[in-house]
Amino acid sequence: MKKKIVILGSTGSIGKTTINLFKDNLKDYEIILLTTNKNIKELKKQVKIFKVKRVLITDYEKFLQFKKEYKNKKIKVYNDLNLLKQILPKKVDYTMCSISGIEGLKPTLDVISRSKKIAIANKESIICGWNLIKKKLKFYKTEFVPVDSEHFSIWSLVKGIKKDNIEKIYLTASGGPFLHWSKKKIANAKPKFALNHPNWSMGNKISIDSASMMNKVFEVIEAQRIFEVDISKFEILIHEKSYVHAIVKFKNGLTKLLVHDTKMDIPIFNTIDFGSNAKNINSKINFNLLNNLNFKKIDKNKFPSVKILQSITNKISLYETVLISVNDELVKMYLENRIKFSEISLYLYKIINLKEFTKYKKKTPKNIKEIDVLSRYVRLKTKTLCI
Repeated sequence: MKKKIVILGSTGSIGKTTINLFKDNLKDYEIILLTTNKNIKELKKQVKIFKVKRVLITDYEKFLQFKKEYKNKKIKVYNDLNLLKQILPKKVDYTMCSISGIEGLKPTLDVISRSKKIAIANKESIICGWNLIKKKLKFYKTEFVPVDSEHFSIWSLVKGIKKDNIEKIYLTASGGPFLHWSKKKIANAKPKFALNHPNWSMGNKISIDSASMMNKVFEVIEAQRIFEVDISKFEILIHEKSYVHAIVKFKNGLTKLLVHDTKMDIPIFNTIDFGSNAKNINSKINFNLLNNLNFKKIDKNKFPSVKILQSITNKISLYETVLISVNDELVKMYLENRIKFSEISLYLYKIINLKEFTKYKKKTPKNIKEIDVLSRYVRLKTKTLCI
């Protein structure tokens, strides 16, 4: 019997990488549901290649357009992510959750009950609602694997080891497009330069976060939640070539690191239970890079966003929703040329330290509605303060 696969956010970067891994293994896998927001052009290609019978399109106009084009074909077309439980009456074997932003939390929570194994590539979901996710994973006995290269690396390195035996965890950062720029030059950098990441091909939002190093702030918080290791044990290291993704130092004197090329298909491939007949990923050891790993400490003066970690604790709280939401809005403003690059971190510090928001450090999220309501308010407040 073929294993059943679901990909939430199939037309994004992670989604496309995931679905392409199944091309050579169609005899063993059946993709039963794909979702997208607006990119029906890419969705049509995927439906044709993989003969998918169920799709979900959240943008209503695109949903109607797709449904009209496929009205004479045996494809069920849905428009509401809240219908996931009805669309998937039985547990599937593997689900990739790659819907970006806080919007991805609700479908992630819903699909846990319908999945034997779930891979999550949405850091906002984990940062804002890990306690909710963890509770559902345990209740439905669903296996979880992180997808980000750093978190997958840590997960691989600490499997079977008690967290008390971990002394230090290093997450690496390439330094992004501004590593060799002066602070003054970075301050006025235009979006076209911030989007030009030297190693990875990513979406606009994550590219800007990478340029500001905010992405690493989020990755440390995400790692603390997943692995439940004291946040003081995490450190960010600059590793320009992005060949080493994580280093774990243990109390027994051993230090482990994991290397792979800057290709997301490698960690994703390893979250899927491909059999022995699966086509291997063509990747050779790069000894030139191994001989020149060149780790450096991060310059917090040039990248002030990383100082935010000093105010983050091990306690899961609604404050992380504030942080995510403010940053989201500031990145949008920057991409629209409404604020300077340096103002992303300036406004971020100013807004998250308002008394009306710092109080959320003491409040643990109880449900998805609480997170959603707060996020909407914070975004509105951010826009108001930055006009």
